[in-house]
Amino acid sequence: MTSEEKRARPVIGRAGSYEKGVARRQEILERAAEVFRERGADGTSLRRIATAIGVSHAALLHYFDSREQLLVAVYEHAEAKRDTSGDAAESAVDVLVKAAMINIGVPGMVELYTTLVASALAADGTPSNEFFTDRFERIRTELTERLAAEQAAGTVRDDVEPADMAALLIAASDGLQIQWLLEPSVELERTLATFSVLLAPPATS
Repeated sequence: MTSEEKRARPVIGRAGSYEKGVARRQEILERAAEVFRERGADGTSLRRIATAIGVSHAALLHYFDSREQLLVAVYEHAEAKRDTSGDAAESAVDVLVKAAMINIGVPGMVELYTTLVASALAADGTPSNEFFTDRFERIRTELTERLAAEQAAGTVRDDVEPADMAALLIAASDGLQIQWLLEPSVELERTLATFSVLLAPPATS
């Protein structure tokens, strides 16, 4: 993902006025991420989150309208920093495996993700619903394009629709990360890498 594409994403909450305000918002997101890594994304109120990261409740409300909006912004900020999109030379499966391994390597990231996805399912039009609807569409599109290119190159079987494969890969990655969250002995990397075998073109005699 290019830096231009990252900047094109809509800001969650309010960006802040002038350079100082933007920097302050970034600092709040960084400190909030540390709190969530240490304490988890439980039912703590926005006021208590403000106390935990050492800012006033009014300061948080200047940038974010709700706890959910702040949580989504924290996740989006952390994901943008990690840049799990992969480069053009990587296969769709490689990109997915790398992204999953980066996720589980950041304390609290998978927990925050699952919390927000659950919130996204609860009601339309909420910050998490809008963010994850857009996010899933973007990732499906990126993987579909990558898989179509691999089909054209003859490295992925061509008897399955790229969009269907993309949706299944995302579902498998999310599901396995949840399984890993419940049971860390789950071989996440090896299991996801199995898709390279499943998607390989049939051997010709």
